Amino acid sequence: MISSVFRFHGHNSLRYVYSKGKAVRSQCFTIKYVPNSHRSHPRFSVVVSKKVIKSAVGRNRIRRRLYEYLRTHTDRLTETYDIVIICTSAEIRTMPYSQITDQLDQLFHKATLYIPVEN
Repeated sequence: MISSVFRFHGHNSLRYVYSKGKAVRSQCFTIKYVPNSHRSHPRFSVVVSKKVIKSAVGRNRIRRRLYEYLRTHTDRLTETYDIVIICTSAEIRTMPYSQITDQLDQLFHKATLYIPVEN
């Protein structure tokens, strides 16, 4: 699980990212992000709605998996951002973790949030 320093929640913070942020989409996720120069570290939030997964146990499981991905990949970000990952498909329940990480890697690269890997 990611440290609480790197997480954010609350109606106003999420509303700001939703309204001012840029978005990139894939089959199962939408990432909304906005630069935050007032912080020294990035902040993340994960949204899994009841429309996507009905049970709270299922939603929390998805959140834990996504926060674990963020914990292991935080050091690759280029700047400090407020980032919201929105789960948009129930297919994520049966997806292996490797496929989730592949999709999120592609989205973060598409949004140019990651430092490019040199070969």
